Amino acid sequence: MLNTLRKMNAYRKQFFSLLVGVPSYETYVEHMKTHHPGEPVKSRKQFFCEAQEERYNAKGGKVSRCC
Repeated sequence: MLNTLRKMNAYRKQFFSLLVGVPSYETYVEHMKTHHPGEPVKSRKQFFCEAQEERYNAKGGKVSRCC
């Protein structure tokens, strides 16, 4: 039962992240470990700020406008 709830929570988090356009940090970390083992991995905050920058042209992860 507990494992089922954990899986449901993980899927829920993934759904909402994709809904608002934020890629998965965990997927990024796995990709870096698998395909770029010698490269440094960004922190969660760095990753989020760059995702915001790409999606909304934000400065430092802060969205200044919606349109």
